[in-house]
Amino acid sequence: MQPPVTLTPAKKISMAIIACTAWFALVLQLYIMLVRAPSIGITAINTIINFFSFFTILSNLLIAVTLSFSLLSPASRVGLFFSRPSVQSAIALYIFIVGLVYNLVLRNLWTPTGTQLIVDNLLHVAVPVLYVLFWFIFIPKGILHWKNGIPWLLFPFVYLFYSMIRGAFTNWYPYPFLNATELGYSKVLLNITMMIAAFLVVGLLLIAINRSMKRNDSLK
Repeated sequence: MQPPVTLTPAKKISMAIIACTAWFALVLQLYIMLVRAPSIGITAINTIINFFSFFTILSNLLIAVTLSFSLLSPASRVGLFFSRPSVQSAIALYIFIVGLVYNLVLRNLWTPTGTQLIVDNLLHVAVPVLYVLFWFIFIPKGILHWKNGIPWLLFPFVYLFYSMIRGAFTNWYPYPFLNATELGYSKVLLNITMMIAAFLVVGLLLIAINRSMKRNDSLK
């Protein structure tokens, strides 16, 4: 069994800030959706299922859970798992893609206001930026391997598969680029292929950054 990761005061404070921000945004987003549900004819159960069907929500939830266990119970089996650099790097990949896709592709598709605007920016800007910075500063350098990039694809692949299967039965898709009803399966399959390729490329980039920082340290 691997020993628990040593947490410096700066790392503890960073983890607490990011975890609290993620938990706050997630709870508030679910509350907003539940309050809005009756007016758009969606049951509370379907609202909750839809909530957990967004990649943004799942990625932010991974961050909240990961940092909470790593901070509060680092010696537990779950805490040790989430403290692994490869696991925290995978989550950095997922949340980076969340921020990238939302701000480049999806942001202009709607105009949230009020509390929804605040939550929107917490989930898609604040948490992604904070966690990627956390990864860059605190993840041990030079310990990732190129082979790590392949298993990192499992989570987005399963998510995309789930989204398409559920969408086929409910005609509800979490993102417009997955909407097979409007785009057709050929176009959606192309979009999925591009998404998986993006996860692979960005994942390899994170590995390259991690490995290069170790080499730079050794040259000092």
